[in-house]
Amino acid sequence: MTAHTALAPPSITLAAAGQEQHRRRIMTVSLVATSLMAGLALYGANYYTLSQADRPFSPKHHLLKPSGVIGINLGLLGVLLFCGIFLYPLRKRWAWLRKQGDSRHWLDYHVVLGIAAPVCIAFHSSFKFRGLAGVAFWVMVAVGLSGFVGRYLYAQIPRRVASAEVSVRVLSGVLTYQKVIPQADLRGLLHLPSPRQASRWSPLLALGYMAASDLARPFRIARLRARGMGVSQTIVSVGGLLPARDQQLEWVIGVARQQAVLARRILFLSRAQQVFKLWHVVHKPFSYAFAVLALLHIVVAMLLGFL
Repeated sequence: MTAHTALAPPSITLAAAGQEQHRRRIMTVSLVATSLMAGLALYGANYYTLSQADRPFSPKHHLLKPSGVIGINLGLLGVLLFCGIFLYPLRKRWAWLRKQGDSRHWLDYHVVLGIAAPVCIAFHSSFKFRGLAGVAFWVMVAVGLSGFVGRYLYAQIPRRVASAEVSVRVLSGVLTYQKVIPQADLRGLLHLPSPRQASRWSPLLALGYMAASDLARPFRIARLRARGMGVSQTIVSVGGLLPARDQQLEWVIGVARQQAVLARRILFLSRAQQVFKLWHVVHKPFSYAFAVLALLHIVVAMLLGFL
C-alpha cells in the first residue's frame, strides 16, 4: 500500500476513480468527433476552397452544399447538438434530471457540445457565413467561447468551502513532514498573494492571475521535479514535464499540486463568484439569441424550398 492510498479515504478514492472514467469518456467523445470532422475536412478540402461561383461545377457540390446530402444532415446534427446544450440548464429546473449524474460531468458535456455544434454548422454552411445564418453562426461561436470561460470559472469555485479548507490544512501538514522535496523549493509552487492584497484586486485582475498561475503551474512543477531527479532522468522526462519514475517524488508533487490549487481557489473564492455571476449575464442572452436566429433560419429555409 502506497502512502497516497493510506492517506486517502475510500470515498475520495472512489470519487477519483469515477472522475477518471468520466475524463476518459470525454476524451473518447472528443477524439471521435475530432476525427470525423478532420476526415470531412480532408474529403471536402478541394470543394470548400472553391469560390462560390465555381462550387456548382464540383462533383462534390450535390453532397457538400448546405442543402446537399451531407450538408443538410450536418445541419440537422448541428441543431440536435445545440438542443443537447440546453439539457444542462434544463437540468437545474427538472427534478428528475438533477438526480442523474454529477453536475460537473453534465457541464463538461455541455461544453463539448457547445464546441462541436459550431464546427458542425460551419461544415453545413460550407464555410459561407452570410445573412441570417451567418449572424446565427457567429452568435453560436460566441456562446461556445464563453462556455470555455464558464467551465473554467465553475472549476475555481469549491463546492464545499469548509471541506476545502480542512483539506488545505491536512495537505499542508503532509508537506511539512515530507523529506523528499526541500521546503524552500516548495514555496515557489505554493506562493500566493496575501489575503489583504488579493482583496484589493478587481475581479478581472484576479481572474487573470488565476489563469496565469494555472498556465505557469506545469512549468513550476517541472522545475520542482527536475530538482529531485538526476540529469539523465530529467532529460528523459523532458525537463521534468513528464512524470518521474520515483513514485514517492510523484506523490509529494501530487499533494503539493492539490494544495496549491485548493489554497488559490479559497483565496479568490469571492472574486471567482463575482465573475461567474457576470458571465451568466452575458452567456444566457447569447444562447437564447442563437436559438431564435437558428429557428428563423430553419423556417425561412423551409419556406423558400431550400430543404
